[in-house]
Amino acid sequence: MWLAIVLPTIHWPAFFESLRAPARSLPLAFFALALIGVLWASDTAAVKLLGLSPVAKLLAIPLLIYHYERSERGHWVLIAFLASCVLLMGVSWATYFADWKPSPNGMAGVPVRNYIDQSHEFALCLFAVAPLLLSFAANGHRAWAIALAAIMLGFYCDMRFVATSRTTLVCFPVLLALFAFKFLNRRHAIYLLVFAAIVEGAVMLSSPYLRDRVERTVQDSQVTVDSNTATPAATSNGLRLAYWRTSTRSISEAPIFGHGTGSTKQLFEREAEGKTGEWGWSIRNPHNQTLYAAIQWGALGCLVLYAMWYFHLQLFRGSTFAAWVGLVIVVQNFVSSLFNSHLFDFHEGWIYVLGVGVVGGMVARGQSQFASGRGSGLAGTTRP
Repeated sequence: MWLAIVLPTIHWPAFFESLRAPARSLPLAFFALALIGVLWASDTAAVKLLGLSPVAKLLAIPLLIYHYERSERGHWVLIAFLASCVLLMGVSWATYFADWKPSPNGMAGVPVRNYIDQSHEFALCLFAVAPLLLSFAANGHRAWAIALAAIMLGFYCDMRFVATSRTTLVCFPVLLALFAFKFLNRRHAIYLLVFAAIVEGAVMLSSPYLRDRVERTVQDSQVTVDSNTATPAATSNGLRLAYWRTSTRSISEAPIFGHGTGSTKQLFEREAEGKTGEWGWSIRNPHNQTLYAAIQWGALGCLVLYAMWYFHLQLFRGSTFAAWVGLVIVVQNFVSSLFNSHLFDFHEGWIYVLGVGVVGGMVARGQSQFASGRGSGLAGTTRP
């Protein structure tokens, strides 16, 4: 629906001119590579199309950047996302205390989708608004600072006492360090990190949920189960390691151009043959974004993937609030993609696409206004 409304408003010569920027053209290049990759894939057309669909969402990035570079409503998208997450957080706490589960296999405190998506959103919101807290406090907006601090505390406690993913636990210190060294001087940044470590230790002692989460993660790492044995027992970490070993073997067979678009499904189905329990699951996701790209498009796919991440980071290297939000989105996606395929996953992938697109447009708009204002100022000067 959004495309149907926006496409007629696009001035196509200007849009194609904007694609000279790598941050806008590389998502298109990634999709083009995936489209060409169907030519050397050996699976059925349906499977090739299935492999193409996760990449297709990247086509929206240059359109979003173009649109919000010319729109004044980008900030409303961010406000709406934050408001929806605050509402979700409130419902999460309500269902947690009421011990209500959306399904027999669901979790109390996770009213929508799953805890992985929920904690991903909460972590993004917490760090995205953190600079606003500093700004409100520095400018004497006490009421706003208290309200925002309460919201951030709600997000943090939800991820520590209600539900969180292990990926979010890994992302958290990375984003905290990024915030500390970007907005604080070195001494204050170190103070914040030390204080955060003390708080995390105290929360670990007081939160049975978090303690159990960490203990089970450590136990998973200590238990080694061979997927080729007769036992159906498997750990989450064990499954990931098995997927990564299988992926590495597959990549070594076609290191430059990969096996083609959609080839991960055939690879893991072949690996699961004759196995029982969780080892016999049929998947197409190796739980690592780099491996996901390398299996299908080899080193060429990895080059395009990392180039896109790099130029999106460069897009958000400024000092504005919008640039900070974009930086958090890209860094969170990169770190979480070490343990998942979050660029190609539906929920996290669309957060990346919409986030980079909308915020990238806001950043580009700010740069254009600065450049035009500077040009006007220079034009208005006269020689002595």
